[in-house]
Amino acid sequence: MGELVVEKLDKTYHRREGWNTTRSLTVFEDVSLTIADGEFVSIIGTSGCGKSTLLNLAAGLDKASAGTITVDGKKVNGPGLDRGVVFQEFALFPWLTVLDNVAFGLRSKGMAKSERRAIAQEYVELVGLAGFETYHIHRLSGGMRQRVGLARALAIEPAALLMDEPFGALDAQTRETMQAALAEIWERTKKTILFVTHDIREAVYLSDRVVVLSGRPATVLLELSVELDRPRNRHDGKFQDYERELEDAITRESAA
Repeated sequence: MGELVVEKLDKTYHRREGWNTTRSLTVFEDVSLTIADGEFVSIIGTSGCGKSTLLNLAAGLDKASAGTITVDGKKVNGPGLDRGVVFQEFALFPWLTVLDNVAFGLRSKGMAKSERRAIAQEYVELVGLAGFETYHIHRLSGGMRQRVGLARALAIEPAALLMDEPFGALDAQTRETMQAALAEIWERTKKTILFVTHDIREAVYLSDRVVVLSGRPATVLLELSVELDRPRNRHDGKFQDYERELEDAITRESAA
């Protein structure tokens, strides 16, 4: 199971300016969202609307001012093994091999080394890196490094996978290759995924549903179900219709 529920979420940052002045910035206001078990949902919106903040709250890396986030009914109060996280920065250990990087998160589960390595091997193969197990990170391309990060997040078998602009630092060709790889991995694992991106085409290509956040303080502006067969064709007319609808929503919001 992997249902992720965001309910009446508020987030305000307070910054002290001078000895008697505090400035407040409200990022969210009454945001509610449910991601069903096995659903792939992307979050898009104007720059600075709080997409990454929402993911950090779901990851337990920040705390909400009000409201709750739950995974399978359990309230998120901090990081946990029920959520795997993949960021744009690779955050890999350069002194470890590919296999040992993937196995690293399994240490907290108290597994024997042989069991950790066996599970890591499964996920190395799942992300298409068989044959690179003994390589160190500096020998890998950007796309390969992100595959390692994805395998490490999946190896702990989380209920939900949280991904924050994971392909944002890659060149266009590698990015499309990684999108296709992620779509295939999702088809095989049916993992619940919350995916943050600024790329509308990427969101349409990958998602069951795309959620558009408004400008600050952010609310849910639009939820669009993407009813296209997989694998998806970016040049298909209906695909492009979804792109235009999302672009129009963001453009209207930016002009408001």
